[in-house]
Amino acid sequence: MLNDTAAPALGVGMVGYAFMGAAHSQGWRTVGRVFDLPLSPAMRAVCGRDPAAVREAAVRLGWAAAETDWRSLLARDDVQLVDICTPGASHAEIAIAALDAGKHVLCEKPLANSVAEAEAMADAARRARDRGQRAMVGFNYRRTPALALARHMVREGRIGTLRHVRVTYLQDWLVDPEFPLAWRLQRDQAGSGALGDLGAHAIDLAQHLAGEALTGVSAQTETFVRERPLPGGKDGTGGAAGAAYGTVTVDDAAVFNGRLASGALASFEVSRVAAGRKNALCVELNGTLGSLSFDLERLNELHFHDQTQDAAEAGFRRIQVTEENHPYLEAWWPPGHGLGYEHTFVHQARDLLHAIADDTDPSPSFEDGLRVQRVLAAVEESAAKNCVYTPVLN
Repeated sequence: MLNDTAAPALGVGMVGYAFMGAAHSQGWRTVGRVFDLPLSPAMRAVCGRDPAAVREAAVRLGWAAAETDWRSLLARDDVQLVDICTPGASHAEIAIAALDAGKHVLCEKPLANSVAEAEAMADAARRARDRGQRAMVGFNYRRTPALALARHMVREGRIGTLRHVRVTYLQDWLVDPEFPLAWRLQRDQAGSGALGDLGAHAIDLAQHLAGEALTGVSAQTETFVRERPLPGGKDGTGGAAGAAYGTVTVDDAAVFNGRLASGALASFEVSRVAAGRKNALCVELNGTLGSLSFDLERLNELHFHDQTQDAAEAGFRRIQVTEENHPYLEAWWPPGHGLGYEHTFVHQARDLLHAIADDTDPSPSFEDGLRVQRVLAAVEESAAKNCVYTPVLN
C-alpha cells in the first residue's frame, strides 16, 4: 500500500524519445503508482531535435514540456535528474555536462562508445558524488525479478563455487540484407554492433551474477552483410530500385570466451542475425553445488538444480518468480501473475530514486559501466588479432 504522505518531487528530464525513451518513460510514469518512494518523479521535459516530433512524443509519453536542445534541458531549474536515451556517440558529452551542471544522471547502456569516454564519464561521476549527485547506467535486465533472485542465490552459496558462466543473446532483425543502414550499424554513432548492443548486457550480467570481474577474453567477430541500403534510397522514395548503399562499420555477431577473477570460465555469443530469435537472452551458471538457468523469453521463471540432492531426485526444477517475497514482487500482483519487459524500467527508476534519497551509490554505477566498456574493448582487440587472448585492463 502506498504512503499517504506525499514524497518530495524530483524533476526528471529525458534526452531522446525513441525505443529506449519510450521504455524509460514507462518506468517514470508507473513507478510512483506502484512503489512507496522517498522521492516522487515529476516528468518535466523531454528533448529531441525535431520540434514537431518531440512535441508529439511529450504528449504521447507523458512529459510536461518539450525541448529541442539538450543544453536547454540542463539549464532548467525544475530538472534535477537527466535521463540519457540517445545513441552512444552523445552519451559522454551530455552526461558530463549534466553532472557538471549539478544534475543526477541515468544513462543508457553501453555507457559510451570508447574506454576513454567511459573513463571521463566515471571521473565526472566521482567528482559529482562528492557534491551529493548520483549517476547510474541503465542495465535494466539486472532488475528482472528472476535474475535478482539468481544473484541472491549465488551470494547465499546455493550453487557453491562457480565454475562456468554461459550467456547468449540472440536477435534476428538484421537477417534481411535489405534492412537499411540505421544508426546502430554505424561505428561513429553506435561504437560497435551486436557486441555493444547485446554484448554489453551479457557482460554486465555475467559479472553481476558472478560477483566478480572478467580478467581476459579471446574473441571473434563478423559482419556478414557489409553493405546495406541508405535510408530513403538514392531518389528519396525509400524503394529498393535504384537505392544507394552504404558500408556497415560494426559487427553483426560476436563470440568470445573469458576467465573470471576466481578462475571460473565464461562464454558468450551475441548476434543480430540469428534467424528466428527475437530477444533470446539466456544465462546459465554452474557451480560445485548446483546450477541456475534463465531465459528472458520466459522471464518469470528461474531454473535451479541442487547437486546436493539424492541422485534419484536430482534435476532442474522451475521456480515461478512471482511470490511476494521475491525481489520487487511485493508491489505487484498476486502469485502467478507475471511481469514483463517494461517492469524492469519501473524497478530501475525505483532503485535510482532510493539511492538518491539515501545518498548511496546506485548500482550499476558509471564505474560498472566502465568495467563493461573495458571488456568490450578487449573483445574487439582480441578479434582484430584473430582470437588472441587479451587481458581486460582495469
